[in-house]
Amino acid sequence: MPARDLPDVNVWLALTDPDHEHHARARAYWENEAAHSLGFCRVTMLGLLRLITNRTVMRGNPFTPAQAWRAYQAYLALPEVKFLPEPLGAEAQMAAWSDAPNFPASRWTNAWLAACALCSRSRIVSFDTDFHAFPGIAFLHLTA
Repeated sequence: MPARDLPDVNVWLALTDPDHEHHARARAYWENEAAHSLGFCRVTMLGLLRLITNRTVMRGNPFTPAQAWRAYQAYLALPEVKFLPEPLGAEAQMAAWSDAPNFPASRWTNAWLAACALCSRSRIVSFDTDFHAFPGIAFLHLTA
């Protein structure tokens, strides 16, 4: 098991929203499969804040901005959760992947998360299959 996990925003959302379709799977990951340390990066922090304050995503019951910030801070108050600073080499790694002739423009955010994971020696955890496209990363694909 890697020393740190970098959960994708879809995992943080499912953990935060008890009515989310993947909440039970996300909780099972948290309780049984998570590394000893979990990290937010700027993209996942902002993504969580954006999604839990979105009326559509939260099915008409969004968090207020203040509630969303408190939810994020509650995660950071846990001893196993840390904020991951931008790792050295992540930008260069992302540039290398984006230079591939078949790099789809829809993968910018996932490429950044994958580069952060690779350069910080973290494992990406996601419900999204796109992370299989990035060679060399440790990836735990959560399935429902």
